[in-house]
Amino acid sequence: MEEKVILVDTKDNPIGLMPKIEAHEKALLHRAFSVFILNDRGEIMLQQRAADKYHSPLLWTNTCCSHQRDGETNIEAGKRRLMEEMGFETDLKEVFSFIYKAPFENGLTEHELDHVMIGRFNGAPKINPEEVANWMWMLPADIQDDISIYPQKYTAWFKIIFERFYDFLMEGKEQ
Repeated sequence: MEEKVILVDTKDNPIGLMPKIEAHEKALLHRAFSVFILNDRGEIMLQQRAADKYHSPLLWTNTCCSHQRDGETNIEAGKRRLMEEMGFETDLKEVFSFIYKAPFENGLTEHELDHVMIGRFNGAPKINPEEVANWMWMLPADIQDDISIYPQKYTAWFKIIFERFYDFLMEGKEQ
C-alpha cells in the first residue's frame, strides 16, 4: 500500500492526502515530525539512514522522523516510527513546530510543517536494518561542531532542524 502524507496549509490545517513521492516531487507542504531522544548525560541519539533509502542514504540525522498518517496524532506517529526504526518505546513531548523546504539532488523536495518531539531513553536501540544503518550518542555541542566541519555527513533537514533544536536546548526548555 502506497504511503500517503497529509497536505496542510501554513497553520497546519489538513487540506488533503497525497502519495508521499508525489508530494515530494511537487514540493507541496505536508505534515511531518522529527524525534530527538536524549539520555541522562544530555547526549542525543543519532541514526545513520540505511543505504537503500530513496534519498539521503547513509547520512546521519536525528533519532527518527517521518510523516503522520491520516487520523494519527503527532505523538502517536512519533512513537510508532520510533518503534519501527529504533525498536524501543518512550514517552514523547512535542516541543515546537516550524516550516522548512529542502530540495534534494534526485529532484525531490521536502516541504514540511515539522512537529519536533523530545523523549528520554538510556538504553541501546534495536535498529531496523531496512531503515537504519547505524546509531550513536553525541553531545549537542559536538554535533554542532561536526556539522560545521563535515556538513555533507548529515541530512539536509537535520541541519535545519538541529539549529532550532540546539537553541531550544540552550534555553533550557526541555525540562
